[in-house]
Amino acid sequence: MAESSHDAVEEGDSQLLSTLPTRQGMWKPFFLYRGCWLTPRSVTSVALVQSQFTPRPDDVFLATYPKCGTTWLKALAFAVVNRSIHPVGDHAHPLLTTHPQDLVPFLELPHRDVHPVSDLDALPSPRLLSTHMSPSLLPPGVPALGCRVVYLCREPKDVFVSTWHYMNKVGEGFQIDMDASFQLFCDGMSLYGPLWEHYLGYWRQSVAEPDRVLFLKYDEMMADAGKHVKMLAEFLRVPFTDEEVRGGAVEEVVSLCSFETLKSLPVNSSGVSDRIGGMPMENSAYFRTGKVGDWKTHLTEEMAKRVDCIVEEKLRGSGLTF
Repeated sequence: MAESSHDAVEEGDSQLLSTLPTRQGMWKPFFLYRGCWLTPRSVTSVALVQSQFTPRPDDVFLATYPKCGTTWLKALAFAVVNRSIHPVGDHAHPLLTTHPQDLVPFLELPHRDVHPVSDLDALPSPRLLSTHMSPSLLPPGVPALGCRVVYLCREPKDVFVSTWHYMNKVGEGFQIDMDASFQLFCDGMSLYGPLWEHYLGYWRQSVAEPDRVLFLKYDEMMADAGKHVKMLAEFLRVPFTDEEVRGGAVEEVVSLCSFETLKSLPVNSSGVSDRIGGMPMENSAYFRTGKVGDWKTHLTEEMAKRVDCIVEEKLRGSGLTF
């Protein structure tokens, strides 16, 4: 998208933006919209989704805070839901030739000011969709119709480190300072943040409606992927049969969707794509390490304790812990 067109879009939303609290974010000003910090263009996209998206009762949403394993969850869910059409052992499986990000479309991306929300109407039911939007941002019809949501969260310190690396890799020619970014993160000033409010929103829904919202933790999934793949299949109403389990179908899904397998595929390790709108990036940007505890090589003990204390305080009394 040309810069002049981008400017025109943001200028066109000046009336909405002028009513919102604003503060400098990691790389540009953020605006507080319905409890979430968003870039100006993200506000536009989210508002368009809220007003124009028509949910269907059989829609399934894969919801994540950014850098919490979105690509992995997309791959797992796609493989599980479509295994009757695309057997996991098939040499022509879509995951071998198509980036996981392209197999499960985002609600709010690419930015809906240029890519209309109506594009999603053309998808056949049941739709498997993805979003970074918090519950406060989702169209009201999503919970009202009983649409199911799979939510994946991650240890907050790993989220920060992954976000910092990602933004420095895909940023528009700038480097983001670690200390300044850390301060903003601790203040809740990150895209779709505060992180703890995002987590709590879906956590509370999962407690109130466990049949509609499945709450998963990245660390626990990495520790026992097979168990969680079966759990995911049950929730998505495509449980593995006893014959499939005996035949190793669960392990095949885990292997196909493993970080090592996905990262090694040419479609994921080379090339450039623009999935956001006006921000082309290398396909490999979605695959760095995927490790649990990577924060230990980047944060000081003092920084780690600070995040832990903030998160513990924000989540206190909810039953959600890290």
